[in-house]
Amino acid sequence: MPVPWEVSLPRVFAAVEPVLTPQAVIPLALTTVMFGATGTLLNVVKRIQNDGQPPRYGLDKWDDMMMNRDERLTGSKRGQSTNPIAPEGFSTNSVWETEKVL
Repeated sequence: MPVPWEVSLPRVFAAVEPVLTPQAVIPLALTTVMFGATGTLLNVVKRIQNDGQPPRYGLDKWDDMMMNRDERLTGSKRGQSTNPIAPEGFSTNSVWETEKVL
């Protein structure tokens, strides 16, 4: 009398090939490593451009205006100044276009 775990499998499952063949391991590993390296490099480049801070998302006009002001004050879009008094050059350093006086 056969026991349930010794029952032969149907013919469909008898000759199942392995899912991952040894020939596919090297290309799969290379592809995985390259995706990981590319993502890490992209993250590092974005952080370097943002002074070591994570990138900003969902910026509106107010955020753009404040980033432009911070850039004129400190020289960096992510830099902020704790000095309550603006430097001397900030009074003439404006983003507004003026007309030329003849």
